Amino acid sequence: MPSSGFSGTLSGPKVDVAIDMGNPLLNITVDGFLKIGTVAATRVAAEEAYHAVRKGSVSSHNFEHTLKKMCKEGAYWGTVAGVYVGAEYGVERIRGRRDWKNAMIGGAVTGAVISAATSKDKDRIVVDAITGGAIATAAEFLNYLI
Repeated sequence: MPSSGFSGTLSGPKVDVAIDMGNPLLNITVDGFLKIGTVAATRVAAEEAYHAVRKGSVSSHNFEHTLKKMCKEGAYWGTVAGVYVGAEYGVERIRGRRDWKNAMIGGAVTGAVISAATSKDKDRIVVDAITGGAIATAAEFLNYLI
């Protein structure tokens, strides 16, 4: 029977959280969702704090708006990241290799899936798939350079 677990460490500026869902694909997908979703929510919090300081006022309405926006952006970008890392991992397992082609296919699949979920325009879906594949491939090449 599958089991799940949770563990976390904090050492210096790096926070690492491991969630064991009993399946490597689920583990990496949930990890990507949580990490990037947290980054997106934090970005919204910082942006909204800046706007509140600039306006010089904080109200319960603004606070509620900020929390809703944090949840929305965190869920959206977390989903994008989860789909991407899950697709890339799946392609890696199928191909049996770890290279830039996995990133390209994972990015294209993610671009197409996210676009199809938000738009019914077939041309837009194809363009987003190409864009996702190109961005993921470029990011992979940059990782090799650094």
